Amino acid sequence: MTNDVVQLFEDQPIRTAWVEDEEEWYFSVVDVVGILTEQPDIDGARNYWKVLKNRLKEEGSQLVTNCNQLKMRSPKDGKRYNTDAIKTIGAK
Repeated sequence: MTNDVVQLFEDQPIRTAWVEDEEEWYFSVVDVVGILTEQPDIDGARNYWKVLKNRLKEEGSQLVTNCNQLKMRSPKDGKRYNTDAIKTIGAK
């Protein structure tokens, strides 16, 4: 069971989900990438992550392996979609 919440980082929204079974917060990778790369909108962030994710997979990066798919609410239409999410400990 997950609870999704929007949290702010430098006044930018980041979708988060609390996973009760693991007692861990997960963060939307697209939102974090969008903020860190200063993307103008969610579509730019999504495309940036898509390209980066493919490159990381080719390199065999552990980061992509540590991503989980969690249902999070879309900022565009409010529906819940599977979203790449990662815990802070997995982002190292």
